[in-house]
Amino acid sequence: MTTAFVTADVYPNLNGVGGAGQLKTVIGALMTIVLIVAVLMMIVCAATWAVASSHGSYSAAIKARTGLLVAVGAAALDGAAIAWLNFLLGIGPTL
Repeated sequence: MTTAFVTADVYPNLNGVGGAGQLKTVIGALMTIVLIVAVLMMIVCAATWAVASSHGSYSAAIKARTGLLVAVGAAALDGAAIAWLNFLLGIGPTL
């Protein structure tokens, strides 16, 4: 029994997608929008948490605290995504 190995040099065609040069700009704009919304949600949730806690509405305070933590998590993930995207765009042409 014989086995034949076929060797082929297959590389991705980085120029095959039209508008690939604008991808970095579009993703950067979307990440900016996410960061702006996350910061606004942090402000709203922190204010709601403060007002609800001062008035003794513990249920609303817990929901506002959860919203604040979700907004902080979204901002952290978006910041990490920026670093990840820059890494991938930097390594892409070297494949």
